[in-house]
Amino acid sequence: MGTRAPTDQNHDDTTSNDVKVDNRTEREKQIDEWLPITSSRSAKWWYSAFHNVTAMVGAGVLGLPYSLSHLGWGPGLTMLFGSWILTTYTLWQLVEMHEIIPGKRFDRYHELGQHAFGKKLGLLIVVPQQLIVEVGCDIVYMVTAGQSLKKFHELLCQDPCKDIKLTYFILIFASVQFLLSHLPNFNSITAISLAAAVMSITYSTIAWVAAVNKGVQPNVDYGYRESSRSGEIFSFFNGMGALAFAYAGHNVVLEIQATIPSTPEKPSKGPMWKGVLAAYLVVAGCYFPVAISGYWAYGNKVADNVMLSLEKPVWLIAAANMFVVIHVIGSYQVFAMPVFDMMETVLVKKLKFKPSFMLRFITRNLYVAFTMMVGILVPYFGGLLGFFGGFAFAPTSYFLPCIIWLIICKPKKWGLSWLINWLCIVIGVIIMVLSPIGGLRQIIIDSKHYKSFS
Repeated sequence: MGTRAPTDQNHDDTTSNDVKVDNRTEREKQIDEWLPITSSRSAKWWYSAFHNVTAMVGAGVLGLPYSLSHLGWGPGLTMLFGSWILTTYTLWQLVEMHEIIPGKRFDRYHELGQHAFGKKLGLLIVVPQQLIVEVGCDIVYMVTAGQSLKKFHELLCQDPCKDIKLTYFILIFASVQFLLSHLPNFNSITAISLAAAVMSITYSTIAWVAAVNKGVQPNVDYGYRESSRSGEIFSFFNGMGALAFAYAGHNVVLEIQATIPSTPEKPSKGPMWKGVLAAYLVVAGCYFPVAISGYWAYGNKVADNVMLSLEKPVWLIAAANMFVVIHVIGSYQVFAMPVFDMMETVLVKKLKFKPSFMLRFITRNLYVAFTMMVGILVPYFGGLLGFFGGFAFAPTSYFLPCIIWLIICKPKKWGLSWLINWLCIVIGVIIMVLSPIGGLRQIIIDSKHYKSFS
């Protein structure tokens, strides 16, 4: 939210004297030095790799076997590999467009949208979608962490063991976020992001190795999960959204790139793309084995969170669930930071609040409390993946970068670039329209078996 003036976009603390003179007022400089996205531009390329791995390899990877159980082997693997290729391409587009105008940096996704669609329309198109993705991810992470903590407790608690409500485990995770949410900017969470990235690789490896070791379960069935024809169709839609949920890094990539220094001689897209490519190779090494082995072992009986299907060896699965918790601690912050930036930009630039610790303390605590309450009230992991994956992730990751590319770069009509972008747009729109239907249906079904605050 908050549109930056052109002089804001021209400014970079680390650029050389070749860059245009900074004409901002002292107050504007102070605000930019206070806001989370623009306060530090000293990141290295590997910071980008950490943040992107943390952003992508999260709750989505745990739901991949579940999405295959909705889609089946053929369509599921086609969409899994196709989405990886497609979203790599659209992520490259965003990295390229960060500084497509000489002397300007589009530090936020909505700023690039404003350049393509106009100031007002750009905000209306990009901001709601981006907010739904980032807030939706944080809600899902609340549920994921609560489920993993509950599973950890159940695996290690010796009989007699008292059952503890999922709500309490979500509260435990939220208490950590209440503390971490007061770190000022992206660079301040680099260590947390690194730990989260390592944890994501670790628990993904444990998940697929444990599934392979367990082998194909008795009476495994690779048919669709639903018995009725209509159920199969809605289930297929939900599976598409759950798979799309796994590719969420686009929503924070420009904000991450904004933390990397840039000069006319060494633009930020070089180190940024290096980090993104490293991250996507890690993504492939996590996604494909987990999705294939989880579905292979459990078929259409696999849980919406594959960690809930794994039981033995107890100590290893318990450790993997704790690794999931550590990972989503970092993932939550990576997706929350752009939201904090949006809220604080509106408060200090539009509503003229004075940048202060108290302002940040109140707004960020309210945000964490909101995501916690929604997570407690709607803890339906599988349905949330499908709904959010289709409704918001498909536009921002699959086809919105392509639309912006067509507007700004104007590739030759019927040329290769033009055709590729339109193919991505068609695929993305299909996912966006159909997936939320399946996800919402799954939420309604799950709600019949759950009581709030249970």
